[in-house]
Amino acid sequence: MADTQFDSALDLLRRLSPRDTKRNLQAITTLVPDLTEDLLASVDQPLEVRRCATSNRDYLLCDYNRDGDSYRSPWSNEFDPPIEDGTVPSERVRKLEVAVNEAFDVYRELYYEGGVGSVYLWDLDDGFAVAAVTPGSRSSQGAWDSIHVFESTDRARMSHYKLTSTVILHLATENDALGTMDLSGNMTRQVEADLPVESDASHVANVGRLVEDMELKMRNLLRM
Repeated sequence: MADTQFDSALDLLRRLSPRDTKRNLQAITTLVPDLTEDLLASVDQPLEVRRCATSNRDYLLCDYNRDGDSYRSPWSNEFDPPIEDGTVPSERVRKLEVAVNEAFDVYRELYYEGGVGSVYLWDLDDGFAVAAVTPGSRSSQGAWDSIHVFESTDRARMSHYKLTSTVILHLATENDALGTMDLSGNMTRQVEADLPVESDASHVANVGRLVEDMELKMRNLLRM
């Protein structure tokens, strides 16, 4: 019964506007509370911003830095609201998380000219995982959110990366010729690559290159 309800909820959300995903999720989980955790882990939502009280820097809220009802700041590694025994990365992965966030701050300024971006890392049995979330372009006529999720598996002097990228796009306009037009949707693409790794610093360059290439490809597809 639970699997049927979960599949039906996903099917319903796919047919509704992505712009209203948060409101629709709240409605579904109010009706069927047992689906809350599975739906929050499976459905990409438009990104929200929160300020880290310790570092006074903004970060993005998503399922990848959520533990219960709290969210972890990539700048301070602290949860808001505070919780005991929250899941945090190991010391090595945390150092890498800080380095990747600094690199993506430069990427965000170059490509998006402002806004907020966040990168979250967590440990895997034979490597680590990365979630890079960027708000993209925003205006009164539309918004672009992108979420890039990596799995990195260590293989001697190489690392195998599996990247899943999702873009959430919303466009709206109103004029005499068209009337009111409101288009929303999302696109997901995957790619895998084996790249050389000499140290943890190599992961920063590899992840950045893969994200840059994927965003360029997805932009070109959306413009066609």
